[in-house]
Amino acid sequence: MTDALQGFEHTTFTAEGDSRAVYRTGSGPAVIVISEIPGITPNVARFARFVADAGFTAVMPHVFGDDGRAVSNGYAAGSLARACISREFTVLALGKTSPITTWLRALAAHEHGRCGGPGVGAVGMCFTGGFALAMMVDDVVLAPVLSQPSLPFPVSKAHRRSIGVSEADTRRIQERALAGTCVLGLRFTGDKLSPPERFEHLRELLGDAFVAVELDSSPGNPHGHRKTAHSVLTEDLDDRPGTPTRAALDQVLEFFAKRLGG
Repeated sequence: MTDALQGFEHTTFTAEGDSRAVYRTGSGPAVIVISEIPGITPNVARFARFVADAGFTAVMPHVFGDDGRAVSNGYAAGSLARACISREFTVLALGKTSPITTWLRALAAHEHGRCGGPGVGAVGMCFTGGFALAMMVDDVVLAPVLSQPSLPFPVSKAHRRSIGVSEADTRRIQERALAGTCVLGLRFTGDKLSPPERFEHLRELLGDAFVAVELDSSPGNPHGHRKTAHSVLTEDLDDRPGTPTRAALDQVLEFFAKRLGG
């Protein structure tokens, strides 16, 4: 195990005929932390530790990449290329849910059984941002967080609005929102991979049940966010008190506390 994953319990979970590594730390209700491209990086693991320190069991499944490996341009490009041709992910199609979310839902149910509590939380990031929303079709998922959701890739007006789930799943998500389940979304305002139209569509679908946190990354913004800022909770996180990204992190942890007890 790499230094980035020291302190995490390493197990394997199998569902739908698919076995994957899973890393856990902490105690309390489970929060499924789904890594962004290129994989479980040191900063994704750092976020999981924040979750654990807040009173939850942080659960990181292997989705892609080399677990614990640091980000580099070449590594990210290679991981993205492999993910784009995988049948587990729907990167361009409209009105479809990525197949891997079925496995993630099974993991959420399993972790709920292990950890107890009223339900589980889920955080998707970038490539996996919308997966937390798709997992909401199951009652056990009480606190879905969409951090810079980027699928389907925003190559057209329709793609920029799409939330990456099927029509049937969308109806179920709306039902749960009407019943009181909230969704938290995070993005930087200048992020072209996670366009504003996607959040606008989520507001239309879910109304007040969708809470959007949009951090100013416009040119000359007073916070020093780079214009290409993308990863709110990991690579672009400045966790010093008083920074906008620290406030966003705290809002995520407070969301879990309110919904899950922690």
